[in-house]
Amino acid sequence: MKGKRHPTEERIRILRKADTGKTAPEVCREHGISEQTFYRWKKEFGMMGAGQAKRLKELERENGRLKKIVADQVLGMEILQEALEKKL
Repeated sequence: MKGKRHPTEERIRILRKADTGKTAPEVCREHGISEQTFYRWKKEFGMMGAGQAKRLKELERENGRLKKIVADQVLGMEILQEALEKKL
């Protein structure tokens, strides 16, 4: 069974509720998430604000895009190198 997907901003809002005095199990029951999920989010987002978390996600996407570009460039260079070796 696949669970719900919570946007980053909502995850941070849920984490902040636990900071206001509610216990982690209470917050988890209220939002229908497991304690393991709660603590994983807490480890990932810690004391980040919503804006910082959004920027983190943007940077992760950009990093993935750049890694793909580098991989394509390396593949192209290897193909050219093999073609040169066959000609010689």
